[in-house]
Amino acid sequence: LLYWPRILIHRCKQRLTKIVQYIIRARKIALKPQKKLVGIAKKVEKRELRREDKALRAANLSKAIEKELIERLNKGTYGDIYNFPVKQFEEVLNREGEEEEEDEEEEEEEEEEEEEEEEEEEE
Repeated sequence: LLYWPRILIHRCKQRLTKIVQYIIRARKIALKPQKKLVGIAKKVEKRELRREDKALRAANLSKAIEKELIERLNKGTYGDIYNFPVKQFEEVLNREGEEEEEDEEEEEEEEEEEEEEEEEEEE
């Protein structure tokens, strides 16, 4: 290297510095957490949306059928013979029991309010 031209030595040093800086930058980028882009399959998305809509419509239909059956049961349309799935039948009874309890609580609150109003009027 003693007999090389100074400009050539200088260029080689610059090139070496540039390569070292490039390697340092590459290491930093590799260590940072990178965001991974995920493509969306439009066909699959549309298919799932249609399935969800269909399931919701079926759920609404089953609820309507359930309500109709409960109304008929309350009216006594079917007589005394019932062949309902036990689990669903108990769920319906529990729901109706909760609704009746809520109705009773509302009636009690209304009676208490009426009594308070009567007491205020008497005073």
